[in-house]
Amino acid sequence: MRADRLVSMVLLLQTRGRMTAEALAAELGVSRRTILRDLDALSTSGIPIYAEGGHGGGISLDEGYRTSLTGLNEQEARALFLGGNKRLLEDIGLGGAAESTHLKLTAALPDRHHAAVSFMQQRIYIDPLWWWHEGEPQSFWAELQQAVYADQCIQAVYENYNGEIAERVLEPYSLVCKSSYWYLVARRDDQMRTYRVSRFRQIVRLDQHFARDPAFDLQTYWHAHLDSFIHAFSEYEFTLCVHPDKLNFVRWLLPGRTTVINTREDAWVTLRCQIESMVMATMMVIGLGDQGEIMSPPELRDTVLQTCQTTIDHISASVGSG
Repeated sequence: MRADRLVSMVLLLQTRGRMTAEALAAELGVSRRTILRDLDALSTSGIPIYAEGGHGGGISLDEGYRTSLTGLNEQEARALFLGGNKRLLEDIGLGGAAESTHLKLTAALPDRHHAAVSFMQQRIYIDPLWWWHEGEPQSFWAELQQAVYADQCIQAVYENYNGEIAERVLEPYSLVCKSSYWYLVARRDDQMRTYRVSRFRQIVRLDQHFARDPAFDLQTYWHAHLDSFIHAFSEYEFTLCVHPDKLNFVRWLLPGRTTVINTREDAWVTLRCQIESMVMATMMVIGLGDQGEIMSPPELRDTVLQTCQTTIDHISASVGSG
């Protein structure tokens, strides 16, 4: 609808400042000519909006102008009050601010939308937290946040996933929460890297600041990191034939990383699976017991047999010595 587009145009200019007609057209999915017509319509309605030609020109609002929430439609109001998570905001000291912001937004919302917001809040709840969430933050959590906000270098002691301890000087760019786990995006040796915060053993803020790369965009980096992470954790491929009672179990362990090849007459399902390593595949297959058959590769079958035999020998020896 045109009314929604006009409101979106005003909000874009209010949040981003001066924009060209071409940039607005691309953002709103319309033609440049449509943007110019909308510009005339807004100006006629009394919105202090201006257009300047030439190099460095563009469309802008008067610096003192601010729109209110009365421009929200019902769907936008519903979406606004479903977002956010107080528990995650409490981790970074913004839990109280989030609550007061919610109250202010509710008070500013037009009366006609109150019923729609209440309707959605009682029917949909988005919880981004994993089932287990660390209640107590790390002892250095405040210092780490301050370093991120101040573009301040840190001396960090970090334990890798394999237990190795390393001490590094990092340039902390950003903090990201993924499924209840906080990660630090930091630059080291001119490369951006990602560290799980819970694996830091010590953080010391240094009397040294760094200059951020102006081309760095957190969302772009993070989504690229996720793609590479998923690829790295799906490098080992194997094929299983699984009893139907265990099909959902395998899919739960490997969400989005199984493909059905065929179903046998006895209802067993052949799956092509992807996992991070043969070690993890071995553990999963052993857990299936007699309700899983390894179809390929042969070396996985050999590894499972050897692991089972080693386990049997170890348990037998421990029982005998007891």
